[in-house]
Order: sequence, then C-alpha cells, then structure tokens
Amino acid sequence: MQSPRSEAVLVPAVRAGGVVLLAFLLTSSTSSAQPARPIIPTTWDDAAIAKVEVPLANPGASPRHVTAEYYYKQPVLPIYKSYPIYAPGREPAGYWDWLQNQEPEIIFSAERLRTEQDWVRAGELVFDAPIRFVSPEDVHNADWYEKTGVSVLPDGTMPFLRYVVRQKGKVEVGNRSCATCHLRVMSDGTVIKGAQGNFPFDRAWAYTLQNRLPPAAARQITLGLYSAPWLKQDLVGQLESVPLPYIIAAHQQIPPGVLGRHRTSFVHPVQVPDLIGVKDRKYLDRTGLQVHHGIVDMMRYAALNQGGDDLARYAGFSPAEALAGGTYPTPEQGRRYSDEQLYALAKYVYSLQPPPNPHRVDATSRRGQQIFNREGCGGCHTPSLYTNNKLTPARGFRVPEQHLKEYDILDVVVGTDPGLTMKTRRGTGYYKVPSLRGVWNRGPFGHDGVAMELEDWFDPKRLSDDYEPTGFKAYRSMRRAVEGHEFGLKLSPEDKAALIAFLKTL
Repeated sequence: MQSPRSEAVLVPAVRAGGVVLLAFLLTSSTSSAQPARPIIPTTWDDAAIAKVEVPLANPGASPRHVTAEYYYKQPVLPIYKSYPIYAPGREPAGYWDWLQNQEPEIIFSAERLRTEQDWVRAGELVFDAPIRFVSPEDVHNADWYEKTGVSVLPDGTMPFLRYVVRQKGKVEVGNRSCATCHLRVMSDGTVIKGAQGNFPFDRAWAYTLQNRLPPAAARQITLGLYSAPWLKQDLVGQLESVPLPYIIAAHQQIPPGVLGRHRTSFVHPVQVPDLIGVKDRKYLDRTGLQVHHGIVDMMRYAALNQGGDDLARYAGFSPAEALAGGTYPTPEQGRRYSDEQLYALAKYVYSLQPPPNPHRVDATSRRGQQIFNREGCGGCHTPSLYTNNKLTPARGFRVPEQHLKEYDILDVVVGTDPGLTMKTRRGTGYYKVPSLRGVWNRGPFGHDGVAMELEDWFDPKRLSDDYEPTGFKAYRSMRRAVEGHEFGLKLSPEDKAALIAFLKTL
C-alpha cells in the first residue's frame, strides 16, 4: 500500500479541497458513553457573508455574494478514494490496468465521526480531496514534467496530483485541492503538509494554455480568473486585448511557491501561504482579505475559495459568468462542500504542527536574536507568534477612518510593491504583517515571492533599478528594483548572517 499522497492542480484558481488514500477506516469511539456530536456552524449565513471580507481598495468593487438559498441549493461534492500517480517509467507493472478495475468509493461520511480525532482525520480527507477532474494525458507525458519542473519523490510518485475513479473503467486526475497549494517537497524528498507549497502551478497552467485549450477557451478562463474591469488603466482591466502569447509567457515567469491564483493575476501574483499555525493568525490572505475570529471563519474562507467567490459580482462583473462564456450558472450546475466537510477541514488545518527544525540555537543565532531585539523587529514581528497580527497600508492607499475602528491597523507604510493589494480582486489596500515562524522551510519571500532566499531579501542591491529578482520576475521586467521593507538592509554582513541564523530557528 502506498503512503498517503496529495493532489495538485493544472490551473491556478486554487480552492479548498482534496483526497488522500488512508490505510485505515474512520471509526467511532468504543466507549459505551459516546462523545456528543459537535454543533456544526452554518457556513453560508447571509448577514455574516456580507461582512466576511475587508472591503477592497476600490470599495465599490467589493464582492456581493450569492444568497444562502442559492449556495445551499448546490449539490454537495462527494469525496472519492484516490490513488498515487507515478512519473513516466516509474509505474509498477500492471498498475494502470489495476486502476481501471477499481470501483468508485466515497470515503467521507459525517455519520461515522464521533471523537475529535475522527473529525481531524476526516478533515485531512477534505484537505486532500480534489474538486475538479481532468484527463490523465499530461501526467503520462514526460514533456509535461520537463517543462513544468514538477517534483517527483524517490519512490517515483508525483505528490501533488492523484488518480480518482468516479466511474469504473475511467481513471481521471483530480486537481484543485487544499493540498495542492499547501504541500511542500523539500530538497531531500521530505514532504511537509500544510506548508507553503511548491507545485509549479503557473508553469503547468502555461503548458495547458499552450497545448490543451483552444484560444477562445483560454481567453475565457483568463478573464474569469483575473479580470477587474474597473481598473481601466491597468493590464488586468484590459485583459480582453492582451495577446495570448504574452499571457502564457507571463505565467512561465512565476516560480513554484508563488501563484497567479484566482482574484490576483499573472502580473501581480501572490506568495503561497503557510497554514501551520494559522489558527493564531487574525487575517487570512496576504492582503488581509478576511478577518479570522475562529473556526466558522476558516470554514467560510474555504467555501469562498472552493468556488463561492466566483459566484459574486464585483462592480457588476461576474467571474462565474465569464468562466461560463456569458451565462450565469444555476445552483444545480455548481458544487459545494457540506458544512460537516468544512468543519472537519478547519479542524484538520488547526491541528497542523510544524516539522522538526534542523536549525539549532547556537552562539550565532543567539547573537541574531539580540540584533532582532536591538533593531526593533519585534514591533511588527512580535514574539511568540512573530507577528503583531495587524494590517499595514500599501503605498498610495489612504486608510478610511472607519477602518481604524473596525480592524487592527498599524498605520505605517513599509513601501513594498502595491500592485497585489491595489490592482486585483483580492486587493484591500493593505498587507498583513506575516509571521516569521517556520521561515526555514519557506520561500520565495515577499508578498509576491520576489526573493528566493532570506539572504536575497536582506540584500541592499535589491533597491537598485538594475537588480534582477531571484524569485518572481515580472514578464518583460526582468530587472527592476525590489522596493520597500528596508529594515535590516544596513546591517553589517556579520550581523545580517546572525539575524538570518536566528530567523531560521523560529
């Protein structure tokens, strides 16, 4: 039996979901006194959903979401058993024939869940469960692996995608799961679940645009994912006229760990977040798009990113309508997670623990901690979470007076590139102060992933106009200044090395 693996997507519109093959069945407690079934919160409550997100920088473009009546008319997404995908030449003899003889098997059943651990285990099923299914031709193609650079583990499996059987004799590739974004393969082949993922989403999507989709379909999907028509002076407001080869080339410039996910763009992509420790973070998304008070907010975030926010209207623009070629979908055409599935998912995400840190505290890292304190880094990256859980306004954004009353805002501009939060459908005008915990297993860094390593982030050369970023490079702007967050840039090389050594112990 293969060990559990996770799925990845061939498109960058990432939502919550996924399937993992477990070697055990969910069982209830054997105690005669059964634990009480938890009270499952209502995910899609009209009043709560209307206020679930921080308003966009252009408040008139803030989403108007569908009603609870519409949302709950959508059929619930079944979660099927899934199977490992092997790279070409690595598949065991007879494996493909065996897959085609498997019966479909639905593996999530809320009725079986009794204990806290039951719910967490079931949540891992949801975390790994794909929500879209495509032909397996790419994963059988050596050229796809070469062009995308997707990681293959020592056992020959590709850990981001899995086969799914929804109909006997038909094997599909399941994609667009939570695990798609939040599964990281380290250089030694170790897999960290819940970390900043490193599947090459945009390179895979560029491959699909170039080799699988007719131009009209490629254009249609691009508009649904990224368009913000109210930004008439910006490229994302003019996507109808952008040549398809430009779009493909721009996606190819986005490295693993960074993503042109839905509601951002291939011009202003976003660093994939680390979910380990997210229970203690007050704002979700790099732009602080959603306030996070507790488990129901995590459920709502997953529901929105599983497809719920596509159904919204942004200053009259409907992503779902654009994706469907101009026809708004009926509820029966959609899919959603049940409230029980979302509750289990949130329980699992909250349970994620950091992997063992190979970076030990020593004399150098202790000196780095002293430098961290001396330089006042804790003002924003406050121990023990190493974030103050606040929002900082981007360059050019004026904080509304009402926001100072409603949100936790540090009214200090650090000067990083404002594109993501001023020119996308996730743009609130703010960036959240990120936690520094776990930076040793993360990268690229910066909200748009411009710095591949911490050493690059602390390199003063990045402020020069002729600097070439080591991470995300905007298409046709290979050399540019990486501005903002100048803290630490003037340290001596010795102090800088000590500070980085300290950060890697967190």
